[in-house]
Amino acid sequence: MMNAALGPLDYKVPAGMNVEYGQIVIAPLGPRQVTGIVWEEDRLPANSVPEAKLRPLLSAVDVPPIRGELRRLIEWTADYYIAPLAAVARMVIASGGALRGPATMTEYRLSGGMPDRMTPQRERAIAALEGEQATIRELSGLADVSEGVLRGLVNQGALEPVEVDVDRPYTRARHDFDEPDLSDDQRKVSARLVEAVATRKFAPILLDGVTGSGKTETYFEAVAEALKDDRQVLVLLPEIALTEAFLKRFGNRFGAAPVTWHSSLKSTERRRAWRAIASGEAQVVVGARSALFLPYANLGLIVVDEAHEISFKQEDGVRYNARDVAVMRGHFEAIPVILASATPALESLHMATSGTYEKLDLPSRFGGAQMPEIRLVNLTEEQPGRGSWIAAPLRRAMFERLERGEQSLLFLNRRGYAPLTLCRNCGFRFQCPNCSAWLVEHRLSQRLSCHHCGHETATPEKCPECGEPDCLVACGPGVERIADEVAEMLPDARVALVTSDTINTPEKAAQFVAMAEGGAIDVIVGTQLVTKGFHFPELTLVGVIDADLGLEGGDLRAAERTYQQVAQVAGRAGRGAKPGEVLIQTRHPDAPVIAALEAGDRDAFYDAETEARRHAGAPPFGRWAAIIVSAEDDAEAREAANRIGNSRPRLDDVMILGPAPAPLALLRNRYRYRLLLNARRSAELQKVIRQWLGQLDHPPGVRVGVDIDPYSFV
Repeated sequence: MMNAALGPLDYKVPAGMNVEYGQIVIAPLGPRQVTGIVWEEDRLPANSVPEAKLRPLLSAVDVPPIRGELRRLIEWTADYYIAPLAAVARMVIASGGALRGPATMTEYRLSGGMPDRMTPQRERAIAALEGEQATIRELSGLADVSEGVLRGLVNQGALEPVEVDVDRPYTRARHDFDEPDLSDDQRKVSARLVEAVATRKFAPILLDGVTGSGKTETYFEAVAEALKDDRQVLVLLPEIALTEAFLKRFGNRFGAAPVTWHSSLKSTERRRAWRAIASGEAQVVVGARSALFLPYANLGLIVVDEAHEISFKQEDGVRYNARDVAVMRGHFEAIPVILASATPALESLHMATSGTYEKLDLPSRFGGAQMPEIRLVNLTEEQPGRGSWIAAPLRRAMFERLERGEQSLLFLNRRGYAPLTLCRNCGFRFQCPNCSAWLVEHRLSQRLSCHHCGHETATPEKCPECGEPDCLVACGPGVERIADEVAEMLPDARVALVTSDTINTPEKAAQFVAMAEGGAIDVIVGTQLVTKGFHFPELTLVGVIDADLGLEGGDLRAAERTYQQVAQVAGRAGRGAKPGEVLIQTRHPDAPVIAALEAGDRDAFYDAETEARRHAGAPPFGRWAAIIVSAEDDAEAREAANRIGNSRPRLDDVMILGPAPAPLALLRNRYRYRLLLNARRSAELQKVIRQWLGQLDHPPGVRVGVDIDPYSFV
């Protein structure tokens, strides 16, 4: 049996209990009961436990067994990413409520009555919970009050219980509800996608279409084909903020909403979705990367939308890339996998060039819309005024759009008001006590925040070092500061700030989309959340505040990521009948990536980047891996890292660099050191790392993590 916390454990099956491979079971472990999955004995490390010492299983959970195809994916993921098999299995049975318990659940909602005695906490809870219905624990999180406060409201009759049928069926989608009028290019591509679904064979397909070309409507035809054949579909999206806009488009096409899966679901919603997916009742699932490991009963198609997005890479726990694991799930399930993007990852393009992936192109925008004109604003020549970050050409363009009743979008991939706050009197800088990072000022919440560990503190009125009042200075811009500048520059403009701080639920995302589509917003100021997925016909101007920002910091994929982000946000302009314009502010107009953006020459950029990667032995021509060593004591972490470094294997096809302090040397009160491996494609990289690290022991406080194909180098 595979236990999701402990790994392989041996048990015997008691007489009269029928179990099969993949069965989810309950087993005794000391005085506790644990959940596990029945696994093939010959696929796990051999255990020599005498049969007389084996304890019997207690019961089998009444849900469908985990299918063999998913068990093989779990094994592959654990092997490739050098992760414990149990840690991957845990992602499959992540919804404990789905495995046992009644089919009804008690939730609570406001009754309309008031408590006999009102307290500030009760008043805050009642104001926050208008229109909400959830468990006491979930309502506690929504209202930011203790569960005791809410139970007091229940006793007072202000909150009333509601029995919820957890497993009620979902509304059925119809493949022919509203069939679209596709362009010639879309019809050609969709015909091939439909054929791939009907053939029922593994087919990795790169759908490469410019922004606004209608990739979603095109692959919806493949979704329709799967629905017609009563097969399930998984659509992976990189951001929860994209979910609501997608759900609206899906509902318009198929007459019902898909099943959603993401971290904001309530426990009852997770249970309902998991059981419907496992039974086959859920037709289409739209979710974040974790939806990839759900136990689909009859999967017929996987779509990875915005497949280039780095948020598909999990950065802690099992460090997997959902884009690549999706392709492997398609392989094990023998189904097509569609990777859709306007700016594909270089690795995906290389797989298409080599013939491993099939490539389908949508080279022009739908409905005759034209790609926007792109111009550079050289900040060394067009310097914004003191305390300003928007140069004159961009200011003029924004004035023109406001006068014409059109929308503008300003992009800066930096949350908060300013990335650094210091004292002008003594030079003190606010630094996170848990990380080697500066605290970011957020004026909307009046807090200083660490974007790495989540530490927050109130912005003080005087310097904590010298005690001087009114001496704190914000250095550099964040999106809040840009929004303030816009409000001062265009006092009549209606400004929307779009970041993960302000658009942090699907409901808020839906509200933002409705306001933008309804013409209630003149200027959108946002981070990378605004770079993809949104379609606003009246948005005709995009301004990139600092195109050089992503090129800083030594990220080995910096140029590619900068190109993708700027090209994606540029693609928001001119998607309707009116032409679009993009102004890119930069201090390095001659940098290859900036010049390629200005010329609109994606192929030239990718060709140059490909040759640079080939010369460096970087992906896709070589392999990277990182070993991260951390401990709460710096000396202990450094000693462990040196021990690993001193025992490194000497191989011709693997170069090992380090150990060295990580760029973010302190993270969540743990000191960090890194080693970076650069291997040829022929090297057995995972085997090398396992043998190398497997011979070493470390103190209990030391953690050693492995990141295969890393995207983050901090």
